Amino acid sequence: MDYIFTVRRTSKGAFTAEPGRTHFLEVPESATDISPDQAISRGSKKIPDSWARKIMVEARSGKNPVTGQPRGDIVIYVHGFNTPTKVMLERHRKLQAGLKKHGFEGCVISFDWPSASMALNYLEDRSDAKSTARYLVDVGIAGFADRQTQECEINLHIIAHSMGAFVVREAFDDADDRPGIAAKSWSVSQVLLLSGDVSAGSLEAGNPKSSSLYRHCVRLTNYHNPFDGALSLSNVKRVGVAPRAGRVGIRSPEPSNAVNVDCGPHFKARKASFEDIPNASHTWYFFDDTFMKDAAATIQGDVDRKMIETRRVEGDKLYL
Repeated sequence: MDYIFTVRRTSKGAFTAEPGRTHFLEVPESATDISPDQAISRGSKKIPDSWARKIMVEARSGKNPVTGQPRGDIVIYVHGFNTPTKVMLERHRKLQAGLKKHGFEGCVISFDWPSASMALNYLEDRSDAKSTARYLVDVGIAGFADRQTQECEINLHIIAHSMGAFVVREAFDDADDRPGIAAKSWSVSQVLLLSGDVSAGSLEAGNPKSSSLYRHCVRLTNYHNPFDGALSLSNVKRVGVAPRAGRVGIRSPEPSNAVNVDCGPHFKARKASFEDIPNASHTWYFFDDTFMKDAAATIQGDVDRKMIETRRVEGDKLYL
């Protein structure tokens, strides 16, 4: 079973690319797309108990090495722009399979915001991302944080691709501005940005746009690829947009809990193997076993950022 919570509008028995109410889905393994009839709850502002319990059972992954208490790991995947529901589900499953292959024992769920299926819909997707980002924290992160018990410690992690990084940044920033959420105790452990479609400057130390993000996570790892064509300044959909963190990395000075991982040499050496993948320079992460191994080790968090075996250290830079 795959677990998705979506904020897409429904019409004629299908999800659309417009913002709507929250639906909590249980998607059978046989399904190739999500649909409203998979929802166990519609329009709720809180995670249904039955849905949360199933996820928390699947999330159990041993014990905390410090406290000895049972622990669980939940990864929330946040997709990017130009991602129809079918593609979102495919990538959700690739992440889940790739992480589990390399020792991840928790559960992957997805936050599905209303992205269209047209590449030229960039500006509308960005607007919809901003208007629905709050539900990532309000419903997802805060919902599971409220269920922390002594019987099982839940570690939440985020993997955000492309404009999903913008969704995460906006969600965290918005949450700190609202007393109802700001007063709650909520945080995530690891945040992984892949091809992050946010400005490199917005993630630098001291920038108010990302201060909430860094305050509510243990570590943020930014995987960037200088050959990422989708994040090029010359891309017709993105004319006039500042250099992106997913292409050039986080601009110096980096916050103490931020990590840049340059994936350029790795992608270039394996470029031929990605020939059949649409928009490969932007989406290759979902198809690469080395990245999945690195991501699993990052989420596990047992070794220092420079000691993860998939990485190469050159001076003060890290390479996949």
